[in-house]
Amino acid sequence: MNLPLVILTPFIGAALTAWAARFGARRTAWVAGGMTLLALIILAPTLTAPFKGEVIIQRWSWIPQAGVDLAFRFDGLALLFTTMILGIGLLVILYARYYLSDDAQNPKPGMGRFYAYLLLFMGSMLGVVLSENLIVLLIFWEMTSLSSFLLISYSYQGKEARQGARMALTVTGLGGLALLGGFMLLGKMAGSYELSVILAQGDVIRADPLYTPMLVLILIGAFTKSAQFPFHFWLPRAMAAPTPVSAYLHSATLVKAGIFLLARLFPVLSGTPEWSWLVIGAGLSTLLIGAWFALFKHDLKGLLAYSTISHLGLITLLFGLATPLAAVAGLFHIINHATFKASLFMAAGIIDHECGTRDMRRINGLWKFMPYTATLAMVAAASMAGVPLFNGFLSKEMFFAETTDFFSDRPWGWMLPTLVALAGVLAVAYSLRFIHDVFFNGDPINLPKTPHEPPFWMKVPAEILVGICVLVGMFPAMTVAWPLKVAATSVLQAPPPRFDLAIWHGFNLPLLMSLIALFGGLLVYSARKPLFRQANRLEGVLDAGAYYDSIVRTVAGFATALTNALDRGSLQRLMVVFVVSVIAMGLAGALGSGSPLTGPRALLAADAVSVFIALALIVVTLATLILHHRRLTALVVVGALGLLVALIFVKFSAPDLALTQLSVEVVTIVLLLLALYFLPQRSPRESSRPRRIRDTVLALLAGGSAGALTWAMLTRPHESISSFFLENSVPGGGGTNVVNVILVDFRGYDTLGEISVLALAGLGIYAMLKDLELTGLARDARGRAWNWDAHPSIMAALTRLLLPLALLVSVFIFLRGHNQPGGGFIAGLITAVALIMQYLTNGVAWTHQRMSDNMHPLIGAGLLIATVTGLVSILLGYPFLTSTFTHIHWPVVGDFELASAMAFDLGVFLVVVGATLLILIHLGLMHDASHPDPKLQQEPR
Repeated sequence: MNLPLVILTPFIGAALTAWAARFGARRTAWVAGGMTLLALIILAPTLTAPFKGEVIIQRWSWIPQAGVDLAFRFDGLALLFTTMILGIGLLVILYARYYLSDDAQNPKPGMGRFYAYLLLFMGSMLGVVLSENLIVLLIFWEMTSLSSFLLISYSYQGKEARQGARMALTVTGLGGLALLGGFMLLGKMAGSYELSVILAQGDVIRADPLYTPMLVLILIGAFTKSAQFPFHFWLPRAMAAPTPVSAYLHSATLVKAGIFLLARLFPVLSGTPEWSWLVIGAGLSTLLIGAWFALFKHDLKGLLAYSTISHLGLITLLFGLATPLAAVAGLFHIINHATFKASLFMAAGIIDHECGTRDMRRINGLWKFMPYTATLAMVAAASMAGVPLFNGFLSKEMFFAETTDFFSDRPWGWMLPTLVALAGVLAVAYSLRFIHDVFFNGDPINLPKTPHEPPFWMKVPAEILVGICVLVGMFPAMTVAWPLKVAATSVLQAPPPRFDLAIWHGFNLPLLMSLIALFGGLLVYSARKPLFRQANRLEGVLDAGAYYDSIVRTVAGFATALTNALDRGSLQRLMVVFVVSVIAMGLAGALGSGSPLTGPRALLAADAVSVFIALALIVVTLATLILHHRRLTALVVVGALGLLVALIFVKFSAPDLALTQLSVEVVTIVLLLLALYFLPQRSPRESSRPRRIRDTVLALLAGGSAGALTWAMLTRPHESISSFFLENSVPGGGGTNVVNVILVDFRGYDTLGEISVLALAGLGIYAMLKDLELTGLARDARGRAWNWDAHPSIMAALTRLLLPLALLVSVFIFLRGHNQPGGGFIAGLITAVALIMQYLTNGVAWTHQRMSDNMHPLIGAGLLIATVTGLVSILLGYPFLTSTFTHIHWPVVGDFELASAMAFDLGVFLVVVGATLLILIHLGLMHDASHPDPKLQQEPR
């Protein structure tokens, strides 16, 4: 069961690297590298399985009702991608250790954040390639978009980094939404979200009438992630990221995620005209557009970015051909592109690091200054160009062979080989430009720094990758043939056809196309100056990024105009728009249904208590409305309203809800009292008479509509799910308190989400209050000075005496919650109120001596305990948050029930205490720190 650990290790490493940064920036690199190496070690026992023809699937139940399990799959394709992700990731970490340094001994600050982001992304990519369930794959897919956003925007001070990150997230995020729809359709068609089931039903899926919309949605997701036309424009903007990020994301990981998806679903989706037209069309367009733009970019990383786009188009085109050998060629080029492109990005980073610029119009003649780096870069560029004896030549030969065979029996079959040969010519031309303009072509021009060879260890990752380019290019059968066969078997779901990776296949059409590409590229580069002028004229027309920016500006302009039309800085106006819209939609639905307002269900007799409470609610609500200008009085009335709601819960036998309502009411009153200290005692009268009449009419309409809807629902028969919970509370959850069992067991997901939101709300309010300075009022509305006895002795003494009792009550409420009214939420509120009273009555200084005001660890511990409770059930083979219970016998105490849900409830308790205290304490600290000068006679502005 090592696959989840492989995925989890980088996530743990992300937290460790951020923590290790406090001990020195350089140590974060070694921690990041160590965690990546550890993931490889954990994976090692599984590496041999695909070579034996085995497919390893490790599964844990998660949401069985929805057909979603935490299932992971390790086969030949997963082997290929995991080794690339971890292997190249380890090299990138070593490279970044020196690249992100002013020199070898003085790393730049922020490296802990950088490596944390990198490991987050690494774990997300591992999740994508190892997922057996499509929904789990989609979750990790979205995590790659979010973590790559953080990496691209690492240098967030720069405008280009922010814009590039936003563009990448927008495009890939929209693609993720399309992918969600495609996966939903695919799961419906196959009857399962498990790849083991889906991959065996290719014929059924292709015959389904929903095949075409499903295919389009999935391809949009894949094309956006892998920067295929017309979504290719985001990738060059992502070059604002640090070069190690570019070397990783754009060679072996992020942009390969879409390619991985095409390969993974190849047996199911391919083989139809729709697949061929869409995938070949996108791949061919991307291949040509990327190659054209790469030739004319002056920025070294810009050239490599567009060349990446072009090679991704090449791979996509191969999968679009949908033949077994084309799939093999696509997999082979995935490997080759990862090695030569990562090494080229590293070389570009070395040049930028040592020269201070990437402008190829200035970095000329670097051979004289850094010959060793030049040699590494030239070998990698030769592989990218498809020069013989390097790995890129072999996969490009296979590419040419497949394109010549695919349409050979059609009248216009010559077009595809011609276009791909043209792309090969351009590839050779931009590779020649990379070599000639950077390392030869005269002398450097006004470089910020004098170039020289980089530190030894900065070159080692590029040396390893270039060595692979040479070894695979010269000895393909000995180095890559077997892994390639294993990966192809996984993609095809069948043994692949025989393929020969020999260097020499005789004189044939693919070799002729390679020669045309080599010599044609040399001619194009020699005649590049006229082409540069033509390219400058076409750049604005063909720049898809400019069209994206125009669309964004148009949408933003429309949103601004609409907002300005509706929002005039008046909350009342927005409420009017909202209420009118809701009433209009409700009336449209009610009038369109044609059903009578009153249903057939018999009405119940109204008892005196219910009538009294209803009338009291009306009276209190009207009192709040009339007295709302006097804020303190209105607050007291609102408190009474809360007590009446608690009485309603008591009347209808809901003691848990009544206790919760009372606890929340106390906390809310304390919070509002603290906030009122900074506000005038009276709110100004801003509404004119016509506006009050309008608001009254709207209020009556809204209230009447809500009442009519309630009447219509309650007078109609309906089936309640309460019987299920009543019947299963004890046998299924081990508790007689149905409400608590629902919260911590049956609907544990909801509760976990709610406490997560509560924690985020607490942290958000803390962040807003942290550096906020407010001044309280010196006098009341009648000009009387406040009483400066802030901590009355009698009240302070009473709260100290009551604290142990309150905590004891809280423990009692917590422990009895599974079988009697109570639970972690109520107990947490009681504890929070008891503790905050110590601040209010004894002062900050006295309380700080006895209790820390740092509630962040408490919130984190609560979320961790609640989450771990769910993870333990998964490790034991049960769905997430499945609870268990037993009865044990203690001496003296007797029989005692022990339920795992109590641990989850403890997490709820800690989060409630931590978040509530975090808000109230810091609001109270502002109160304590803002005592105004008694001599102050005026209210602050």
